[in-house]
Amino acid sequence: QVQLQESGPGLVKPSQSLSLTCTVSGDSITTAYYAWNWIRQPPGKGLEWTGVIAPDGSTYYSPSLKSRTSISRDTSKNQFSLQLLSVTPEDTAVYYCARRYGTNIGSWGQGTQVTVSS
Repeated sequence: QVQLQESGPGLVKPSQSLSLTCTVSGDSITTAYYAWNWIRQPPGKGLEWTGVIAPDGSTYYSPSLKSRTSISRDTSKNQFSLQLLSVTPEDTAVYYCARRYGTNIGSWGQGTQVTVSS
């Protein structure tokens, strides 16, 4: 059974960069047909898809965040990472990593709270 675990700082200052890592066990992030996503939920709001990295390493981002977002991976560690530049308090959210098969996101990490504040 696949397991995903987010890690990273819980507090980031405005204008700095946010970096999170998702460690995957029970499956390889290069396995065909699965895509590896970052999704966030700001306080009091719904889920917001941030971006995805495909098995071949190609990446796709939310249009609203594309200019500030980068997703990368380390296949030797079976990890993928999110970097968000120039954060503001509006980037405060619970950040989840998740595995998607087709249109179905069936496996989620437990989520990690990130607060942007000085």
